[in-house]
Amino acid sequence: MPARFVYWMNVSLDLKIERRANEQGGGDWLRIGESLHRDFNERAGTLSMMIQGRRIYETMEGFWPTARENAGLPDYLREYGTIWTDIPKILVSRTRTTAGHNTEIYGDDAMERLAALRAGGEGDIGVGGASLASQLVTSGLLDGLVLYVHPVVLGEGRPLFDEGTPSVECDVLEQRSFDGGVTLHRYAVRTRQ
Repeated sequence: MPARFVYWMNVSLDLKIERRANEQGGGDWLRIGESLHRDFNERAGTLSMMIQGRRIYETMEGFWPTARENAGLPDYLREYGTIWTDIPKILVSRTRTTAGHNTEIYGDDAMERLAALRAGGEGDIGVGGASLASQLVTSGLLDGLVLYVHPVVLGEGRPLFDEGTPSVECDVLEQRSFDGGVTLHRYAVRTRQ
């Protein structure tokens, strides 16, 4: 069975991932408590690798590599720091030429290389970044979504997918609730005919 590309994201009820540009995953509307973060850790720990767009990668690299050794942080944040830093990653970027933390860079030919990776790989591969996920949908390569829905309507901001992304149908695989009213919705993308 080939690998599966699964888009993970925290979203508002109106499917926004940022209220304002460059919130970098830290908007005050997010309700990320311990139980939710432990779920992130558990799921991330089962991934065979991660693929991230430049913006999300740069957000992650700015915090998680040092978080794993920061004794002032709770154990579940240190644990995610270790997961993120150690897992193999692909950074999809036309502008970056170097990256650390077990990361390979794919540039202009990224969709072709990702298609080959998916065909020859195994397990779930976490996807981070709206533009990257939109490109995967357009290329017929997105296999699933894991959405953590926070109970707020932002009314403005960056959407979950870029405008013009083709329509796909999904099937619900799992739903859960966490402290603070956050709900998980896990979907499989239906195969296009």
